[in-house]
Amino acid sequence: MFDSYPAWSQDFAKKYLSRTINTFLLHGNVHDLVPLKNDDGTEFHRLKSFLSDEFFGARDFVVFYDRASGIYFRDKESQQDFNQAVAGRDSLVGTDYANKMPKDPVRVFSLLEQYFRLRLDQKKSVALIIDYAETIIPMSDTSSTGNEDRTSLVYLSRWAHDPMFLASDFTTVLITENLSDLNKTLVQNPYTTEIKITIPGEKDRLAFIKYETRSDDFKTISAVKPEIIAQQTAGLNYVNVRSVLSNARENKEKITFESLSENKKELIEAEAYGLLEFVETPYTLDNVAGHKHVKSHLRQAVKALKDGRQDVMPMGYLVCGPVGTGKTFLVTCFASEVGIPMVKLKNFRSQWQGVTEGNLEKILTLLKAMSPVAVMIDEADAYLGDRNASGDSGVSSRVFSQIATFMSDTANRGRIIWFLMTARPDLMPIDLKRQGRAEEHIALFPPHTNEERVELFEAMKKKTGLQMTEAYVPAIIEEGFKTFSGADMEAALTRAKFRAAAEGKKKVTPEILDAALGDFIPPTYPEEVELQTLNAVIECTSRVLLPERYREMDRNEILSKIEELKFRVS
Repeated sequence: MFDSYPAWSQDFAKKYLSRTINTFLLHGNVHDLVPLKNDDGTEFHRLKSFLSDEFFGARDFVVFYDRASGIYFRDKESQQDFNQAVAGRDSLVGTDYANKMPKDPVRVFSLLEQYFRLRLDQKKSVALIIDYAETIIPMSDTSSTGNEDRTSLVYLSRWAHDPMFLASDFTTVLITENLSDLNKTLVQNPYTTEIKITIPGEKDRLAFIKYETRSDDFKTISAVKPEIIAQQTAGLNYVNVRSVLSNARENKEKITFESLSENKKELIEAEAYGLLEFVETPYTLDNVAGHKHVKSHLRQAVKALKDGRQDVMPMGYLVCGPVGTGKTFLVTCFASEVGIPMVKLKNFRSQWQGVTEGNLEKILTLLKAMSPVAVMIDEADAYLGDRNASGDSGVSSRVFSQIATFMSDTANRGRIIWFLMTARPDLMPIDLKRQGRAEEHIALFPPHTNEERVELFEAMKKKTGLQMTEAYVPAIIEEGFKTFSGADMEAALTRAKFRAAAEGKKKVTPEILDAALGDFIPPTYPEEVELQTLNAVIECTSRVLLPERYREMDRNEILSKIEELKFRVS
């Protein structure tokens, strides 16, 4: 019977049939459709319909509860039976619940417990399905848990291990999107178990697309094949895919590769509560000035991924170097060249108890479903925190643990590629920089050779749209009289354009350019830049990726200089 059910519900059934657990926490992709195979193919049902009509179809009573709707039942007969029981209770204790049913958890659970004990004593079978469980027993510290939440927790915990409930055909199902939104006491209770509903994979999405378009002439709604739609919708659930298909059908807008990509980005950003942002660029590594050895190294990674050799890829990269050396631009260009989506994690932290962990759980679930994907975390030293963080009730340490555990999952090798970027890698915890997480440490530096300086100048001329009256490379750049990072160069050339405009000129003369470059003072402190530079040198895990001037430097001397600079900067 259960062979026609999805994998998560088969696991659910096996655990229930063990007769040792009756309380189940369904989490993950709970707002999606559920595929159900039958003789005519596969049909798709809403989760609560699947649970009540199929999974618990043989139960005598299936009861639903959530804060907004209160108590309701699968069928009218069950509702009538409950109403009669409540009317009898009203006549005994003087309440009026039969005419005005309560919706708050405490009174609802009191009513339900009496009703359950009455029917279980009659050898009836019962299933209770609680939706939006995080609103009933939300995540909170014991000291800040309200009386209502505590009472609800007591009821649910008691039903989980009450001998009468365990011996009877009784099941409690709590539905929540993020497991971390629930009270940890119940989640960690040995009498409860978790069941995760995953986002559908490519084969499942293809089956759904064919099911949804079974009555359509497919060529009228899509310019790409169903297999391409299934492949390009990684990270979307069935409801999202239906939205894409319905839009094409109702608005007569054929699905194209470009529209599919745009829809996917919008839907995933919405699913992630706006905490994920897709990073796009028309540039490739060809547009990155300098960093010759680094580009060569990354292109080897591009080739490995395109050849399907995910097994040789590092779990992640730590990209470090002084400010303005183009860390973000380099990483974005890598993702563009390899042809996989890149997302940037936005601030998922919240002032509200439990929300931060819930946001992160949602994000990590989506990343796994979207793979292959590159993940960019800028200012990683400040963003990720560390294991020893304190002062926020342990939130930062739990967040750090979640990310560190996820990053080290070898099943994601070559499928989720992490790029942690920072100018101060020394401030990052070793846990994230070790092998098995951010394995490859890449260091970027301002241009040191004549060739690199001129290449950077030409690249920034193109980026800023600077037009010269004649072909000209300033001596200050060619001879290296002043050091410019990529950001410095862009700012200086923009100032040259400003000076030309102030004189009513559309093109920049050599004299104006020389004056602007000579006048430019980078808005950083030399000691801080030197500290960032030496930290990048000491962090780099490949000698060949270092500029020649740093390859033979004594590491003990570098460490000693770093400590001296830290003292002076602080």
